[in-house]
Amino acid sequence: MNHIDLFDSTALKVSQLVTERYSTSFTLGIKTLHKKFRDPVFAIYGFVRYADEIVDTFHDHNKKVLLERFRKDTYDAIDEKLSFNPILHSFQSVVNQYRIENELIDAFLHSMEMDIFQNEYNESGYQEYIYGSAEVVGLMCLRVFCEGDDKQFQSLKAPARRLGAAFQKVNFLRDIKSDFKDRGRTYFPGVDFNNFSQISKAQIESDIQQDFDAAYEGIKRLPKGARLGVYLAYVYYLTLFSKIKRLPVARIMTERIRIPDSKKIILLFQTYLKHSLNSF
Repeated sequence: MNHIDLFDSTALKVSQLVTERYSTSFTLGIKTLHKKFRDPVFAIYGFVRYADEIVDTFHDHNKKVLLERFRKDTYDAIDEKLSFNPILHSFQSVVNQYRIENELIDAFLHSMEMDIFQNEYNESGYQEYIYGSAEVVGLMCLRVFCEGDDKQFQSLKAPARRLGAAFQKVNFLRDIKSDFKDRGRTYFPGVDFNNFSQISKAQIESDIQQDFDAAYEGIKRLPKGARLGVYLAYVYYLTLFSKIKRLPVARIMTERIRIPDSKKIILLFQTYLKHSLNSF
């Protein structure tokens, strides 16, 4: 291995490490992708994870300045095809190889910026935020899975967006305690979390279920090497969503609901079996 290959592979290992430390579920999903897709998706996750950390973690710093620097460093890395920030070096490689559009990156970073300045959203702002924070991440991954086949990408674009939206909305429900109580954020438009009711919760859940249903139809048409990993993420989030639906408002307002790692392993084996039998 020459030194450039060593540099590239080391940068990718950093992106993988970030994914493993921050998300057990996404790590399991990525590791069940075909091996040719794993490193690119680790690189995408590492990028979005670090951008999200800027707005959610570094409260003693000027987040706007940090995010602007991150944005500049990102585009410098893409233009120069090099960065000494391993997360950005991995990401630029994927962007350049799979021709991920700047529009997707712009929309993502814009949503991260919205988190710095906005604490509540109307309907249009809510849709804009979800598109940039979640749907475009699914589209970045879809660019990888389609490997340059634009016709295939366009045919799967809508369900990929719906899957990203479903994941993000479930995250909003799961994280009400930290978002609303700790950060003062309200994502769902027109919902008063000081008087959050079972009726409002049921309305949100109905919308999420429609996203899941639309996304499932796209998962079945994904390239074979991507199908199992994406389906596993879908099953994990659907399981989390089902658990949240069973719980009363008071519980999700005071507790971050999660799926135990032992249950995730069971879901992995069940999903693998279904995939092997072509029964989903």
